Amino acid sequence: MENSPQSLLEAARARATAPDFTCTFNDAVSDAGPLSGLSVAVKDLFDVRGYVTRAGSVVRKDTPPAVEDAKAVARLRSAGAGLIGHANMTEFAYSGLGLNPHFGTPLTPLRTGCIAGGSTSGGASAVARGVADVALGTDTGGSARIPAAFCGLFGFKPSAQTIPRKGAVALSHSLDSIGILTREAGLLRPVLNVLRDTPVLEAAMPRAVIVPENFGMDELDAEVAASFEASLNTLSAAGVSVRRLKLDIFDRYRALPVWQFSAIESRAHHGAYFDNARDDLDPRVASRMARADGVTAIEYARTLAAREALIAEANQIFGDTPLVMPTVAIMPPKLDDLSDDATYDRINLLALRNTSFANLIDGCSVSLPISSHPGAGLMITASTGRDAMLVTMAESLQGAL
Repeated sequence: MENSPQSLLEAARARATAPDFTCTFNDAVSDAGPLSGLSVAVKDLFDVRGYVTRAGSVVRKDTPPAVEDAKAVARLRSAGAGLIGHANMTEFAYSGLGLNPHFGTPLTPLRTGCIAGGSTSGGASAVARGVADVALGTDTGGSARIPAAFCGLFGFKPSAQTIPRKGAVALSHSLDSIGILTREAGLLRPVLNVLRDTPVLEAAMPRAVIVPENFGMDELDAEVAASFEASLNTLSAAGVSVRRLKLDIFDRYRALPVWQFSAIESRAHHGAYFDNARDDLDPRVASRMARADGVTAIEYARTLAAREALIAEANQIFGDTPLVMPTVAIMPPKLDDLSDDATYDRINLLALRNTSFANLIDGCSVSLPISSHPGAGLMITASTGRDAMLVTMAESLQGAL
């Protein structure tokens, strides 16, 4: 009885503390189902029946409690997973660093005083500390993979259409996808199989991977560069050919004003808060939402069209050959170094640079932890629908990395 799913869940809830969590749940857990016995930290933008969904913001404090679970939450619950509580996050999921002035900023347990990364910051910290087995998060530009790297976890951004987003507070409906974080690669497949509309099929390791020579490889911390080169040696030892290529698609990607998606679409979803309670928002979030005012409808239509062209080009170029890069160009920065807005903006953009590409091409992507360099991650990105291949790679490479 001591190790029953309910007792394990209660023990996990007892260890759930601020700032990783904004609240804990009181629900019972099923003792049956494929995920029975696993505890889940739920990002605070998923509806959980009976609880207020704050989305990391105080402006939503008077929102009525959810009357039903988000679709992803309902699937986890029906599979026997135990929900610990709402995990802290960047307000509206609008940054790659995970800072939150309202509820506190979660830190990575790997490096003293360093941030967990965002926007799924509380979930990543909770899983890294062993409080939760899985974090249910989102990924709009890297919000699952950046904190996975900073916290030494596996972070998976699936093809966006494979997991329903009903009941999840949106940031950018064009780029949002559900994401998961785990300590073990072996949990990715069973959790995804519960969340997805269709199971993750068996897949083979790819014969080759592409390392871009003209994107994602500059401004690397020395530790990140060393860990990445070591990871490429691991791939080669596993029989995977490493191709270093310069690809024109990255020149077109850099020319795309990626920021427009979240700036404009966040105003569509949270415009009332921006208009009526802007002083209560995180100033750094409000300033990015304000950028939408400088974009005309014609300019945004052109950005949307350019993205569609990039998706088609990426599908043609990559096919079954995934792209590999460092997940983040830098190691986890110290929270105290991010007090200056200019420094914060520079580091936030650098943190999101490599990860955002997968969202723009409507692809799938996974960050794998590199144990020899805690806080660094190897990111593997593929065209849409290649989720099974990435799961296989994560499972196969876990021990080697």
